[in-house]
Parts: sequence; C-alpha cells; structure tokens
Amino acid sequence: MKVIVTDEVSDSGLQLLEEDPRVSVDVRLKLSAEELRAQIGAYDAIITRSGTRVDRALLEAGENLKIVARAGVGVDSVDIDAASERGIIVVNAPTGNTNSAAEHTFALLLSLCRNVTVANDNLKSGDWQRAPFTGHELRGKTLGIIGMGKVGGRVARRARAFEMDVVVYDPYISEKRAEDFGVRLVQLDDLLRLADIITVHTPLNEETKGMIGPAQFERMKDGVLIVNCARGGIYVEDATLQALESGKVIGAAFDVWSQEPPDSETLKKLIAHPKMVVTPHLGANTFEAQKNVAIDVCREILAYLDGKPLTNAINIPRFDPDLMEHMKPFMALASTIGNFISQLAPPNPRKVTFTYSGQLARYDCTPLTVCGLAALLNRHTEREVNLVNAGLIAREMGIEVEAVRTTETESYSNVVSLALETPTGKRVIAGTLFEGRPKIVKMRNFDTDFRPEEHMLVLSYQDRPGLIGKIGTLLGDAGVNIGNMNLGRREKGGEALVVFSTDSRVDEATIAEITAAIQPDYIRAVSLPK
Repeated sequence: MKVIVTDEVSDSGLQLLEEDPRVSVDVRLKLSAEELRAQIGAYDAIITRSGTRVDRALLEAGENLKIVARAGVGVDSVDIDAASERGIIVVNAPTGNTNSAAEHTFALLLSLCRNVTVANDNLKSGDWQRAPFTGHELRGKTLGIIGMGKVGGRVARRARAFEMDVVVYDPYISEKRAEDFGVRLVQLDDLLRLADIITVHTPLNEETKGMIGPAQFERMKDGVLIVNCARGGIYVEDATLQALESGKVIGAAFDVWSQEPPDSETLKKLIAHPKMVVTPHLGANTFEAQKNVAIDVCREILAYLDGKPLTNAINIPRFDPDLMEHMKPFMALASTIGNFISQLAPPNPRKVTFTYSGQLARYDCTPLTVCGLAALLNRHTEREVNLVNAGLIAREMGIEVEAVRTTETESYSNVVSLALETPTGKRVIAGTLFEGRPKIVKMRNFDTDFRPEEHMLVLSYQDRPGLIGKIGTLLGDAGVNIGNMNLGRREKGGEALVVFSTDSRVDEATIAEITAAIQPDYIRAVSLPK
C-alpha cells in the first residue's frame, strides 16, 4: 500500500506504517491542489490534517484511493459524500486530541476571565497596573455547554471541579449521561437564558453551522462570556462582532474561525477586538495530541490492510465505541457467513435477509449487515465492494436487503443467519461464536457444527455406505490432506451434507473425479481469507 502524507503528522504514527513491509510512505508537504491531484492517482491512502482539502476533484483523481485518514477530529475538509460514492473509507481520530481540546478551552476561558493576555502585554511594556485587570471567578457561575460529546464531557468534569453549575444542550444524549456528569440537560433557549458563560463543542455540519446567530445572542444574559474551541462557523461571526460592540457579550475566547487563515474584514475586526482572546486553531496542538491522533489514524490504515473492523470510520455504520470491542467478533462472523454463502449459492440473488437472534438482537445490528453484505457482494461484481459502498451497490444490482432482529433463539445465546433468495431457490446459512471464533451451525435445512477454515469442500449426496471413504481416498490420491469433517443428515439413506476442511484447495480436476465416483447432488470448493 502506498500512502501519501500531505500535512505535518507526528513521526510516532508514521513509524507504525514504515515498520510494516506492506506499506510505502511518502511525505509530500505544501503541495498545491493541482500538484496533489496530479500525484494522488499513484496512492492507496492519504493522511491529512486541516491543511489539505480532500474535495470531489481530488477523490476522482485518486483512482486507486481506498482510505482517507484525517489526523484529527474534524472532517469538514473532506467531501464525505464523494468519498462514499467511490467506496473510499474516511477515518479520523476523534479521541486523540480530546483532552488537549478540553484543556485549551479552559486555558482560553481563564485567560479571558483573569485578563491574562492584556495584563501580560501591559507588564512587559514596562507598566505596572492592577486595577484595570480585575477579573471574574468561575466558582458559582453557570456554564452552558452546547454539545456533550467527548470534549464537551471533559469540559463538564473540569467545570464541576471549579465549582461551577453546568447546563447542557445536546439532543443526542440521554438524561442518564447528563446525570453521570453531574450536569443538567436543558433546551437551547433555556441554556442561552441561564448561562453566564457559553462554550460550544459540536462538529460543524448543516445542523450546527450558524446555530448561534443574532436571535440566539438576543436571548443571552447581558454580560455573557462566550468560548469557541470547536469549529469556526458555529457562531455567526458578524453577529458575534456586533454582540461584543454592543456590550451584550463582555468577552469572547475563540480558537477557530470560519476562514483559516482569517482574511475577511469581519474576521480581522473580530480578532483585533479588545474583548477577544484569540489563538490560531491550537486546540489540538499539543505534543501529546499530535502523537495520539497520528497513531490512531495509522492504526486504522493497518487495520484496513489486515481486514479488521475500523474503529473510527466516518462513512461506515458502526457500533457505539463502548460496544465496539464486544461486537468485533460478530462482525467477523457476519463477513465469514457472507463470504461462505457467496461461493455456494446460485447466481443472480434478488433478496438477502440477515436475521440476528438472541442477546445480539438488543443492539442496532446495521454494522453487521454491512459487513456480511460487503463480503457477499464482492464475488458478484467486478467493482470492489466494501463497508462504505455495499448498500449502494446492492441497490444498483436490484438486490433487496432486509435485517430482522429477534431475542428468541433455540440452542445458542446468539445466532447470525443469512438467507439468500435467487430465481432457482433459497439458501440459508447460520453461525454463532464459540470461544470467540465463528462456527457454522446451519446450512440449508441441515444442522451443522464446524469452524470455517481457509480451504473447504462442500458436498451433498444421497447417503450410501462407503461414500465418505471414496471421497477420502480421492482427496488423498490428489495430495489433499483432510483436517476435519462434519456430516449432516436428517435420516438414514437420505440426503447428506458433508463439509471437509482441507490443508490446501481442492482443484477442479479432483472435483471432477469425485463427481464421477459418487455422483453428488452438489459439490463446491470454498476458500476463505486466513
């Protein structure tokens, strides 16, 4: 895999890639957009920070591009929709700079409240004054936090340590999460009315862009303080300037801007305002954070190479981070089942149904469905199918995808089953986890009990004495060693299903010999990734 790095990224992360013989890393900083478009076609992955805009034109030029790794939290510099259309995975590092951003929020807030920046400049100029720099304590103030994600949660904890009252607006968290942090969940209008200090910690998207504008400033207390260490554009900047000039807002601390570097007259006036404490997007700019985010995105690239689930993929359905480790084995199970049945079923599938039974059904199983679907479709189309574009490709192929959840199960605590409907019939396969590894427990209407291996031979035939011995002899004559065998049947002398695990793939010539010797109803060699 060839990786291009277009912004400054900590060597701690890049070293992980450079130590892997499968990876070649090129650090190419300060390329123009035209230069990058001309070169991107040679690379499989790109690692960026905020200095590189990964737009549709760049993604279209990246004909071999498989993954965009943003070494930081925000992905507003990446065209997610364009990446998804092309099956390109976008990953970020949402936790690597969490602590850094939370601490910078308080660095700015305390500097603002205690007039640190202006007092510093005054003293260094040779003057000695104290009265002009009388400040404000945090203790007893009400802090309004908009966005109670990872950074917002850390800010809340630190605010409680300063003995502040904390109110939070976040329509996507539960009352219990707020209670766990010792804060009160309120509506936005109530937060604006109650807060002495307001800080935002949301991503920049259609919902949050310009969410604090003239109407919201009007609802705030007179003399409020505001902070932005999240993303430029959440506060309407000309309205912020007006609020400062009118005295509605008596102080503001901003680290981020809608235009970076700032160039508009409004931003220049805002930055120069005497009631503003400003920094040039330093929220994640600590040695620790830069190391963490670089390591996180490079680990994601290696996980992609290893075929493992990605923890921080933006455009792939995923579980809550707290569930991710628990669910990874089930993602592997769904992929195994999809891959397995794709090699056995008749062509032209028209409907795929995933059924999740048992305790597993209590969770949103969409990530499992996508894993299984991607593995299934990869053998049915010339396009590379992955977790990003599996649903889109299924729709393009006219395949209906359904997911069913039920807490009822007969023999196992959790079962994942896949039913594939084609013009010539229906095929069903089901599996569970045993000691953390996939196990197939049903094929068609046969009960089975085997672990999928790299090489297998699947046969069905009318059960007669001596057939298993004949198959074993023919495999032995071909130099194929049998590792395990699982036999399923419903009655003596009836149809039987047998699955052999073999040490090497059974070739077409050997399959032809077995077919001639025992006349099976069905025979197929199956290969799965190691």
